[in-house]
Parts: sequence; structure tokens; C-alpha cells
Amino acid sequence: MNRINFVKTIALVSVLSFTALTTMCGQTTNSKTNTMENLSLTEFPALPYAYDALEPYIDARTMEIHYDRHHRAYFNNFVAAIKGTSYEKMPVEQTFAEISRAGDAIRNNGGGYYNHVLFWKILGKGSSGPSAELSAAIDKAFGSFDKFRESFSTAAKTRFGSGWAWLVVTPEKTLAVGSTPNQDNPLMDVSPVKGTPILTIDVWEHAYYLKYQNKRPDYVEAFWNVVNWDVVNQLYREAVK
Repeated sequence: MNRINFVKTIALVSVLSFTALTTMCGQTTNSKTNTMENLSLTEFPALPYAYDALEPYIDARTMEIHYDRHHRAYFNNFVAAIKGTSYEKMPVEQTFAEISRAGDAIRNNGGGYYNHVLFWKILGKGSSGPSAELSAAIDKAFGSFDKFRESFSTAAKTRFGSGWAWLVVTPEKTLAVGSTPNQDNPLMDVSPVKGTPILTIDVWEHAYYLKYQNKRPDYVEAFWNVVNWDVVNQLYREAVK
């Protein structure tokens, strides 16, 4: 085998190994796989399940377009936007903490990259509800799970235009619900709701339009059938440490 083919083979094996590892990690609650501190800027993260894994609630075609076109574009544009700047070597959370000074390209594409990585992680097959610890925190903050679900769903349904709804652990270690426009998130210094995100829903139309058209409330209700509470519970435990 000549040197060029050898290098290509090694590169292919590395990519396949990375993809397999990412896929397996998507099915676990290992804390390292759920933190965003080490987001890769050299490889576009693999989707942690098949495109049709969330059927019938989120259809395969929407998942394919959402992940492979929209999310991939945010990743590519973010990498391009930070290249040669002080943000290139900076952890993404630190970038978000001063995003008001970073410029629109970094803000929009960095948020789009991060938000989608988190979104894919909290979707999938898992336990059917929050842990005892998270349930207690939900009851304390909202009165009951049903009231929390109503508050979160309302935030998602009433976000004007495109954006996201969030459940966050605040700096005071309490829970709060809110929404952000476009690709903003609660880690950004411009966000109206601040804290560590542990649950989110994408309410851009590309996340649901093929199946639900303009019926965002139907999409929001369907979302609750595919929340992977194992991941959300782990994110909560990490956030309150």
C-alpha cells in the first residue's frame, strides 16, 4: 500500500470509529457525552440514532433535512466564522458568555451548532419521566409536572417567529422556563433567560413543517413522546453539582 492510500485508509478508519463512538454515546447517560464543553470543531457530530428513530412523532425526512442540511450548515459556518479569531480555541460556553461582542455570524451559527447538538441528545428512547430529584425540583418551581409541561409548551407555542424553548437550571440552582429567538440560547449574555439548558425544543419551521405544516402546537405536543428523560436527568444532576 502506498503512502497516500495508507493515509486515506487511516483517515477513513478514524471517521468510522468516531461515528460509531458518537452513536453509542448517544444511547448512554455518561456525563462527558452530555456536556457541550468539548464540542468538536474538526468533525461534524453524528446523529445518535437513525433518521426514522423518532417516528411517528418526528418523521424521517424531516430528521434527515434538519440534521444533514440545517445543522451541518451551522457547523460549517461557525467553523468558518471563528477561524483566525480569538474564538477559535475558546470553549463554546465562554464564547457565548461574551457573544454580544462576537458578531452575528458567530452568534447565529455557534448557537445553531450548539443548540442542535443538545436537541438531538435529549430526544430518543429513554425513561418515561424525570428522576425523583428532578421531579422534586419541578414541583418546587412549577407546582407539578403538568404545570411545568404547560409552561414549557406555552413558551414553545408562543415564541414569535423562529426560536427555541428551554428548561434551565439557573445560577441559583432553581429551574426556569423561557424562550429565545433565532439561534440564541440561555448561555448567551444576550439571552432573556439565563442558566444551564437541560431540555429544549426547536420551533423553527424546518423542525416540523413537512409533517405538521403550520400546526406548531401539534408538533409541541408530539415532542413530549420523544423526550429522553435519562439524558435530561443526567444534565440536571450535572448542572446542580
